[in-house]
Amino acid sequence: MIVTESLSKRYPRVTALDRLSVDIAPGVTGLVGANGAGKSTLIKILLGLAPATEGTAHVLGLDVTKDGGAIRERVGYMPEHDCLPPDVSATEFVVHMARMSGLPPTAARERTADTLRHVGLYEERYRPIGGYSTGMKQRVKLAQALVHDPQLVFLDEPTNGLDPAGRDEMLGLIRRVHTDFGISVLVTSHLLGELERTCDHVVVIDGGKLLRSSATDEFTQVTTSLAVEVTDTDAHPDGTAALRTALAGAGVAVTAGAPGSESLASAGRLLYVEAAGDDTYDLVRDTVAGLGLGLVRMEQRRHQIAEVFRDADAAQTTPAAPATPAAPATPGAPGAPAAPAAPTREGGAHDVA
Repeated sequence: MIVTESLSKRYPRVTALDRLSVDIAPGVTGLVGANGAGKSTLIKILLGLAPATEGTAHVLGLDVTKDGGAIRERVGYMPEHDCLPPDVSATEFVVHMARMSGLPPTAARERTADTLRHVGLYEERYRPIGGYSTGMKQRVKLAQALVHDPQLVFLDEPTNGLDPAGRDEMLGLIRRVHTDFGISVLVTSHLLGELERTCDHVVVIDGGKLLRSSATDEFTQVTTSLAVEVTDTDAHPDGTAALRTALAGAGVAVTAGAPGSESLASAGRLLYVEAAGDDTYDLVRDTVAGLGLGLVRMEQRRHQIAEVFRDADAAQTTPAAPATPAAPATPGAPGAPAAPAAPTREGGAHDVA
């Protein structure tokens, strides 16, 4: 769907993209990076709206430097910032955008009704956009990106400004864009957890450079830990604590789930049990039954994408082991340093490539 080769974009005082080479296949792909990492710049280049300083890029097999108009006919774009006219309705605006994309009047109206229904705005489609909430405005932007039935959509920070419930709803919509309509998606975000739940593939950039491009499953590999959740009972008002004590007494390594490591509903109620083998499953089951607790779930947990970066940061900040002292060299002797070298540090804070 998208191929870039040594793509760079330089401004007088900053380099937005630095020799970026990436190959993005059909599906839902997340483009993650901190604010200022070059995500929006990349999208503008891929749409043919901004020239690259050097390198090449192709979208749907079309060259961004020569075929910008043809690319924009086949691609939908949801911008990050609020750019909607407040005095027109969602129906008027999306019909207008459909006509701009080349649809005839009747088809534009039909497609608009279908698309607004899909994004959950059908009942509110005739209200002026100026009276919409932030979540409703984000849905209008998504609808105009989808109305002309593109092959690929670029969604720039689609959850920006939304509350947790609104983010979950938007992420569900994005996933259905691909599963229900077969439209490939490139979605940008600086929140790793969002992409982990939504995307098949994740591309990580920092300072305009590619750090990592991997399938989401490769980031979130299965660990040897079991995530265990149990219910409380009258005999054990805190079932989690009772199970932790019983398993620890049986010699099993147990750690409590950290808040935020799983869904908010389960935060603080999860135990991570180190599974030495299949016998551990039987031991956990028998211990839960012996305590009279209800077993909500027992599953192998997966790494979260954020853990990959925390591990990488820890590896880079861990001081090296001190070298074995050697006999002091005589100044001026062969092999003796003339002066101490200044310390250097290579690589970025999230350089996991």
